[in-house]
Parts: sequence; structure tokens; C-alpha cells
Amino acid sequence: MSKLAVFIFVLFLASLAVFAIHNQEVATVHVPFGSAYETPTIALILFSIAVGGLSMLFVFVVRDTKRYVDNIQYQKRRKKEAKIQELYSKALNYLFAYHDRAEAQKLLNEVLLEDPAHLNAMLKLGDIAFSEEDLQKAREHYERARELDPRNIEVLSSLERLMERTGRWSDALRYIEDILELDDKNLSALCKKRDILEKQEKWDDLVYVQKTILKNENAERDKNRERQNLVGYKFEYGRNSLENGELEKAKKAFRTVLRLEKNFVPATLGLAEVLLREGESEEAINLLEKSYEQTSSMVILLRLEDLLISVNEPLRLIRIYKKNILKNPQDPVIKFFLGRLYYRLEMIDDAFETMTSIDTGGATYPGMHQLLGNLYMKRNQIDRAVREFKRALDSNKCAFSLSYSCNKCRHTASEWSGRCSNCRSWNTYRVNLSA
Repeated sequence: MSKLAVFIFVLFLASLAVFAIHNQEVATVHVPFGSAYETPTIALILFSIAVGGLSMLFVFVVRDTKRYVDNIQYQKRRKKEAKIQELYSKALNYLFAYHDRAEAQKLLNEVLLEDPAHLNAMLKLGDIAFSEEDLQKAREHYERARELDPRNIEVLSSLERLMERTGRWSDALRYIEDILELDDKNLSALCKKRDILEKQEKWDDLVYVQKTILKNENAERDKNRERQNLVGYKFEYGRNSLENGELEKAKKAFRTVLRLEKNFVPATLGLAEVLLREGESEEAINLLEKSYEQTSSMVILLRLEDLLISVNEPLRLIRIYKKNILKNPQDPVIKFFLGRLYYRLEMIDDAFETMTSIDTGGATYPGMHQLLGNLYMKRNQIDRAVREFKRALDSNKCAFSLSYSCNKCRHTASEWSGRCSNCRSWNTYRVNLSA
């Protein structure tokens, strides 16, 4: 005990002595429902002090005991958490570094033995089962995780991925809606919803989702990409409406696309088809002719060729070809199509003159040689026809064969489509004369 403490204690006793000298009266203490006792006042004071001291001592003992017990429990909990974390880290190491799924599963199960509510361990076990095509077990793990935390976005995403894998699109959409209810700006969920709606060909709903995606993109590059997708989905909505005979919806959709992107060839062709079905052939022809002047698209020109021939106006088409040849006399493509048109119209001399005027630059083109061979046959020049057919067969290139090529991924197709079947981009197929 320090000197200061001894001094304070002696001072306290002296104060009590002085208090006792001046207070020698007797105090009466009444016990509830009991007797009354007389006791010196100083004794009552000392007793009260002793009771108060013991009470405080008891409080301190309880507090310190609780702290001690809590500290022991905390140390045990920390030790257990460290063990769980070590097991989980080892499991991830085996899973991602060594690609040892069996050992990773073993360690993850040990984690769950230590902590049955370990959410990440359940998800990883579900992911392992998913990768091994054990979809039933994967679902069991994901459902257990969902029971622990029904509002966890990672859990909901795992269940959505599982539903998508099994082709249960409605259930997948339900989980996506749960995610968007928690986070309506979740771009990953919005893109997955878009992909599922596209598989289901729900173009009207898809356009709305695409607008939301565009609204939530931040980078200008991403915004431009999503704007293009929005135009494409509006076109698909129009195409689907046209296929279902809903001409007004299709017309409105195609015109909306052309307002957003005036050189969108698929929408031009779609709108022309709507006009034809409505009996507006002249308006359809004018639309295609104007669009060709703006875009120089051979796809539009070929559709215009078929349409003008079907309405018995080939001379109008010939004027269009000649007009373009005057603009670019060295263009072999326009000359080839003009020669081909003459051949279709049985204008053999004009076809022959046009085809023989093409400057190939020393190259051989099977399509051109085949057409020339046919023309020589019509003129009864069999030897020359055979020579042209032989050149067509000997060539490894097919520059004037009619096919289509995506100008984005270079994928080729024998039939034109508004969307590339390979890279899924719109308005990218062009007439390919070198496939």
C-alpha cells in the first residue's frame, strides 16, 4: 500500500473518530415486518459503509469474472475462425492453383463441420458440383446457402446460372428479378435478363431492358455499343412483327430504327417489305432507290433489281446501273451485275458487250467466266464457251459468286440476314464477291 493510500485511510479513521465524539446518540432501525433495533449512529454508519463496500466488491468480481469468461470465449472463437479461414484458404488454393477439386471438396466440407453456416464454403461446393455437371447437388448447396441469406446477390446469381444451364428460363428470370429488386442498377443481372429475353424472342420486353442497360452504362464506349444493340433490338421487334403480320407495329419499328440510324440496311429492306404487303409497290421502289443512293449498298440494289423485274420495269433498273457506271467507270462489280441483268433479260448482245468490257486486272473470276461461257453458248461459239468454263473450274477464287460476308468478323453466308449468325452484330452483312 502506498504512503498516500495509508495517509488517506488514517485521515478517514480520524474523521470517523471526530464524528463519533460529536454523535453519541442512539439510532433506532426498524426492520420491515419485524422488530426495531437500537444501535449507535456511528455503528450504523460503519455497517452501511461495509455493506456498500461489499456490494461494490461483488459488482467488480462479477464484472471481472464476465470479462475473463468473455475473453476465454473470444480467444476460442478467434482460434476457431483462424482454423476455418485456414481450411477455406487451403481449399481455394487446391481449387484454383492445383485444380484439385476432390481435395478442395474435402477441405470445404471440413469448413462446414466447423461452421455449418459458412456461406462461401456452400457456394464453392455448389460451384464445384456445377462444374462437374452434378446439377442436383449444386442446387442443394445453393438452396442451403439461400436459406442462410435469402437476399444475398451472389447466391441468387448462382441459382440463376443453374436455372439457365438447365434451360429453365422462367425460373432464371425470377432469380434475376430478385437481384434487381435488391439492386435495380445491376448491369450483370440486366444483361443476363436481356440474353434470356432474346432466347425467348420477347423483343418488346427486351427493348425496355436494353434502354435500362443503356441508361446505367457510364463509359462512352460502352454507351455506343449499347446504343447499337438498342437499334438492333428495335429492328428485331419490327422483324418479328412483320413475320406475325402486324404491319403497323413493324412499320413503326422500322421507321424508328431509320430515324436512329439512317443507313441501317435491314430496316430499309424491312420497311420496303411492309410497303409491298400494303400494296405500295411504287413507294417501296422509291424507298429502295433513295436508300441505295445514300448507302451504295449492293444488298439494297439486288433487292431493287428483283422488285423492278417483278413489276416489269427492268429499264428503270438498267438506268440505275448505267448511272452508277458513269460515276465509277472502273467499278467491275456494277458492270458484272449489269451484265448479269442483261443476261436475265435475254439481252445477249448487251450482256456480252458489258461483260467483255470488264477489266479484271489479269485476275480470273469464276463467276464472270461462267457467265461469259453461257453467253458464248448463246452465240454458238462452243470453243470459247469451253475455254471460259475451264477458266472458271481452274480458279481457286470465286470473286463473282454471290455470297455475303460480315464486315466485322468476316463470317460468310450463302443467304443474307439482318444479323450476323457468328458475331451477332446487326447491319454487317455485305455482298461478298471474293468468297
